[in-house]
Amino acid sequence: MVDSVIWDIGYLASAALFILGIKKLSSPRTAPQGNRLGAYGMLLAVLVTMAKMYTEEIVGLELIVAGLAIGITVGALMATRVEMTGMPELVALFNGFGGGASALVGLSEVLGRLQSGDVPPSGIELYATWIAIGLSGLVGWVTLTGSLMAMGKLKGGFYIPFTSKDERGRSKWVSFPTWGPPWLNPVKGLLLLASLYLISLTIQHPDNHDYIYALAATSCLLGVLFVIPIGGADMPVVVSLLNSMSGIAAAFTGFVIQNNVLIIAGSMVGAAGLILTFIMCKAMNRSLTNVLTGAIGPEVEGGASADEVYAGRVKSASPEEVAMLFDSARRVVIVPGYGLAVSQAQHAIRDLANLLESQGAEVEFAIHPVAGRMPGHMNVLLAEADVAYDKLREMDDVNPTFAETDVVIVIGANDVVNPVANTDPASPIAGMPILEVDKARTVVVIKRSLSPGFAGIPNPLFAADKTLMLFSDGKKAALELISAIKEA
Repeated sequence: MVDSVIWDIGYLASAALFILGIKKLSSPRTAPQGNRLGAYGMLLAVLVTMAKMYTEEIVGLELIVAGLAIGITVGALMATRVEMTGMPELVALFNGFGGGASALVGLSEVLGRLQSGDVPPSGIELYATWIAIGLSGLVGWVTLTGSLMAMGKLKGGFYIPFTSKDERGRSKWVSFPTWGPPWLNPVKGLLLLASLYLISLTIQHPDNHDYIYALAATSCLLGVLFVIPIGGADMPVVVSLLNSMSGIAAAFTGFVIQNNVLIIAGSMVGAAGLILTFIMCKAMNRSLTNVLTGAIGPEVEGGASADEVYAGRVKSASPEEVAMLFDSARRVVIVPGYGLAVSQAQHAIRDLANLLESQGAEVEFAIHPVAGRMPGHMNVLLAEADVAYDKLREMDDVNPTFAETDVVIVIGANDVVNPVANTDPASPIAGMPILEVDKARTVVVIKRSLSPGFAGIPNPLFAADKTLMLFSDGKKAALELISAIKEA
């Protein structure tokens, strides 16, 4: 009894740290502290669990030490070797690990019960236990395979040994493009119904292993088909939803093994991830159903082509010409997009901002909620470059200030600054909240080409009278601007 009380107190303290950590994550200024509190809570939960397993002789000390050593080694390697540009893929992979771990625990629990004959008699206990195990497996396996698909889409392909070879005969990453025929969504619905039916069969025949393995197979396939039709630009929403699903799977697993901290932490992660998912859908003016079915938006008929929008109107500028704009600029706003991450230009952009401030300009960063490839992607990149939190302005706060802004620098962003969202009701992004940079006095767009964003439509901002295009890699352009300003 005393030991049980000690474990419950440890789990309670761990849950309190999780709650405080999530609270701190609500503000960029306190987010690092919140992240640390969450890490301390997880460390405490792991230590309490390991101590409980050892004292109750569930596993030996050698397995506990081996598990900790492997986990610490893998985690440290990932944390130190993965670049900030690879953080979206890492987050997706971690979501998959969380879901897979929950599914494996549920599978182990049910197989262990079958082997030992510890199957509850028919009744409420059987229904509650086997439903929790089934849902843990369903959500967990979907999260695992779906997250692996999301990671591959974010990375641009999948490493498949002994298949596609490069010119030197080495295995290479194989692209797995978006694929969404009309019949795919009904197939996903049928797979979901089949998985739920298999859960009911495991309850009716709790000693039949075949239904358990079939549930794992259908769930894994459902996870793959769940993510296949979704484009890369929608990955922030998908990653957020998969994060929520990993928490839900953990909560179900907590009910299975009667672990309070898993129930509490899983419920919080599930709720927080789901709230963030809907916030991001609102920022894109799209429903979650629209995102998950792979649809970009309404069909566009008779929309202007790129040649009609850009022909004879795009004004290209050199770094020296752009540098001249800053001589009289009192307010400058920098709008980062995914191109900032691709070019790893965050440090160069920070240096550019510092240089402009040293010359008397007020510099801020305008952050769109869905810019990048994961929730808060731009915030993370700029934080890595030590950009002050108070310089990061959210869309609703910064939009009213663009009319008083002398120069806006857009680096690698496209649809989040496309004015047709406000002017063309037939556009795929119609009604999507955007950063209204077109209201500024001058706009400088740093982009390698005039290629469209995920919506596949041209951006009239690039051809506006007040816009100058600086065609270049983001990092190279920033460094050239710094040199040109210093030489001016």
